[in-house]
Amino acid sequence: MELKVSHCFIAVHDHPEALAFYRDVLGLEVRNDTKDEGMPWLTVSPKTQPDVNIVLERATANPNAPPQDKQVMSELLAKGMLRAVIFATDDCDATFEHVCRAGAEVLQEPMDQGYGVRDCAFRDPSGNIVRFSQKR
Repeated sequence: MELKVSHCFIAVHDHPEALAFYRDVLGLEVRNDTKDEGMPWLTVSPKTQPDVNIVLERATANPNAPPQDKQVMSELLAKGMLRAVIFATDDCDATFEHVCRAGAEVLQEPMDQGYGVRDCAFRDPSGNIVRFSQKR
């Protein structure tokens, strides 16, 4: 049996703001822009990984979730408590400088980790942690 990642989901509070970060700053391509049943979502992918779909959806997108759960998800997103994604990069320092110039909130400057990578971290416009990792 062969398994491959096809989709992952990132909660966002504002699609235009998220698109400006993931498409315009990180260079991901928009694969889908849907406003299905009042639940808008965007799918973006790295140009070199067209089979990997990162779905940017509102934290409150689940139509089956009770209002209390939607409220909790919105609050967790606002606090930056929901995880996002780790991107592999061939140059952590250059990636850091590029994302910094775009004005993203820095969580960690590039540093060598004991587990064999050099990485850095930011928050996306919704507060999610976005890391960039380079193998050493």
